[in-house]
Amino acid sequence: MELFLLGAGMGVVGGLLPSPLHLIALAQIALGRWGRAIAILCGPPMVVDGALLILTFFFYRHLPKSVAHGVAYLGGVTLLVLATQALLAARRKSPEELAESTRLTYASVSAATLAEATAPGTWIYWLTIAGPILAEGRSKGYGHVVPFFAGSLVGYYGSAVLSLSLLAWGASLHRRLKRSLFLIANILLLVLGISYLIRARFGY
Repeated sequence: MELFLLGAGMGVVGGLLPSPLHLIALAQIALGRWGRAIAILCGPPMVVDGALLILTFFFYRHLPKSVAHGVAYLGGVTLLVLATQALLAARRKSPEELAESTRLTYASVSAATLAEATAPGTWIYWLTIAGPILAEGRSKGYGHVVPFFAGSLVGYYGSAVLSLSLLAWGASLHRRLKRSLFLIANILLLVLGISYLIRARFGY
């Protein structure tokens, strides 16, 4: 249950933070194309995360456990730093600045997917958070860490669809809602960073 909750928390953060894919999907909702919006919001991240899961799995299979344990500490500290920086910068930079295009074209979806794949947060998650969890699975059995990734899927896609629904429902309050989601996500990220450090110290 601990791993499921940790994974779900990380997933919720990723799903709540506005991204280029959120904005493209929101534009489709405005046209009444909910099915296409959900496909845009969920499809590209699934492809990106699937590829990075395979890459991280093979990388951590050959990494010594002691190194993976050290990376786990790095992951917790990184979460704290990112959350703190985001909260401090929240008044100076709105989430709208994270993306500019809301038109649905192959180019815009491809660009948004590339942004997803190359975003620092994506690599930080896989190399310093999910990676050490996979390394733990190597010693305790991979069935032990399945709840973490199941929780991540439930948390991410559930919160992504929910946040998109809220943004569509409150179109007139679009800017305020995005700021609220941004704030909630980063406060949760701060809490998760602390819990991840505690787990790295006592439960790894």
